Amino acid sequence: MPALKPTDHYATVTWLGRVAPGRDDIRSEALQSVDLSFEGIEGELHSGRTRASCVRVKTQYPEGTEIANVRQFSVLSAEELQEIADEIGLDALDPEWLGATLVIEGIPDFSHVPPSSRLQNEAGTCLVIDMQNRPCVYPAKEIEKDKPGHGKAFLPAAKGKRGVTAWVERPGPLALGDRLRLHIPDQRAWQA
Repeated sequence: MPALKPTDHYATVTWLGRVAPGRDDIRSEALQSVDLSFEGIEGELHSGRTRASCVRVKTQYPEGTEIANVRQFSVLSAEELQEIADEIGLDALDPEWLGATLVIEGIPDFSHVPPSSRLQNEAGTCLVIDMQNRPCVYPAKEIEKDKPGHGKAFLPAAKGKRGVTAWVERPGPLALGDRLRLHIPDQRAWQA
């Protein structure tokens, strides 16, 4: 029996980018298309099969421990980005300020889709959602550089709307305009 259920929820890729290694900030640069490998996007700061552990998993590992890289992508919702922009008094949030890899449109409450869900395009390229991304000070600093007076408001406005981290399960092409289908784990919610 399949462990993942295809849903009737589809998203469209509205922005695609990468953070180049060697930068002194988190800004990403826009791309039209990419060919994904098991390591993610070639030439992207967060690519690789493994990575050094960070604050996200500090209760499991000392910082810097080599672990599997389930943070190859920072996936954001266009709708949630607009909600954040509205709350902090901007017309829009540039995905570059947030170090985004992928912005999608069309899945409601996207930052809260279940971990282990999949986003798959028609070519079969597939990303696995690891966990919700947390707001941090780095995007706030980038917002402040370009829109003084608005960066401080980012953290509280982005709580629960910062998207998810993800990794490549099946390599292949990914491009602006691609349609992604959401597949979710076939299990009941955990009842602690």
